[in-house]
Amino acid sequence: MGIESEIKLALPVDQFDAATQFFVARAGEAGHPVTLENIYFDTPELTLARSKSALRLRRTPDGWLQTFKTAVAAKAGLHSRHEWEMPVAGEALEIDALLRACDSPDVAAALRKAAPELAELFRTNFTRTVWHVQQDGAEVEAAIDQGEVIAHVNGETRRAPISEVELELKDGDEAALHALAKELTSKVPGLTPDDISKAQRGYRLRER
Repeated sequence: MGIESEIKLALPVDQFDAATQFFVARAGEAGHPVTLENIYFDTPELTLARSKSALRLRRTPDGWLQTFKTAVAAKAGLHSRHEWEMPVAGEALEIDALLRACDSPDVAAALRKAAPELAELFRTNFTRTVWHVQQDGAEVEAAIDQGEVIAHVNGETRRAPISEVELELKDGDEAALHALAKELTSKVPGLTPDDISKAQRGYRLRER
C-alpha cells in the first residue's frame, strides 16, 4: 500500500496557457501529454462510495491499470489517500489480485462485499500533461488535466468538464507541495483549492 499526497487546484480554462508556461519554466522542458481513459465501478447501492473508496480501470499508452483508493483526508486542496495499483491484462477488473494486495482489513472487506455486484458507473476521459519539478529538495509530479466526466443515466448522457492542476509528491517533504502551490497560484490567476476528486465528480454527476 502507498499513501498518495497531492494538491489539487481547479484551473480556469482561460488560464491553461499560463499554467503550462509556468511548468515549462520550472521544469526546463515541454510537458509530456498522455491520453487517459478511466472507468469507475461500484454497486447499485454505492457500497464503495459509502466506504469512501473508489475503484477504476485506466487505459494508458502502456496498457491497462486497476486502482483502488480510499480517502484519508482532503482539505484546502490537499488530498491524502491510501492507494493500491497494478497492471491488468485488459479491460476487466482482477478483484482477487486487489484483495491479495490490500493490506487494510476494513477496506478489503468493503471491496469483497461489493465484488459480486460491481458495474460501470461513469467514465473520466482526459489529457494529462506532465512535468517533473524539483522544489526545496523534493520531487513533485505536476500535471494539468483537461477533459470530461461522462455518465449514462436512464438513457441520458451527462457530461461535466475537467480542468485542474495536480501536484503529487513523489519524494521529499510535504512542505514542498505547499511551497510549489503557493508559487503557482501567485503566477496564475484564478486557481483555487479543489477538495473534490474526479470520482466524486462522477458520483455527483449521476445524482444531478
